[in-house]
Amino acid sequence: MAAAFALLIACQLIGELLRAALHLPLPGPVIGMLLLTGLLVRRGVAPEAPLGRVADGLIGNMGLLFVPAGVGIIAQLGLLQQDWLPILVGLVVSTVSGLVVTGLVMHRVSQARERPAPASPAVGAR
Repeated sequence: MAAAFALLIACQLIGELLRAALHLPLPGPVIGMLLLTGLLVRRGVAPEAPLGRVADGLIGNMGLLFVPAGVGIIAQLGLLQQDWLPILVGLVVSTVSGLVVTGLVMHRVSQARERPAPASPAVGAR
């Protein structure tokens, strides 16, 4: 299990290094997650493998990861009370925008998958 956890940390580190070296607009952990996904797809790792157990353990304790965000909200409560309207508008607009873009992308992908593949000409046919 230590090796699986080290793999998660290594992917995140590589993602951070790639982001910094290539000036990519994505966060390093997201790049690392994409690298890990590609690695898992290529190797065909089963969910019950050690990496799956480590991921289940992290997800099971995910509530602890929200403690810093909760502390930040309490620490900045005065600012939130002062600027609640722009914050609320930003949250609503970004949420609706994300839903609309996701829906449009999913609609396009669904349409593309339903289209029959173009017939390729037979070799040697006249």
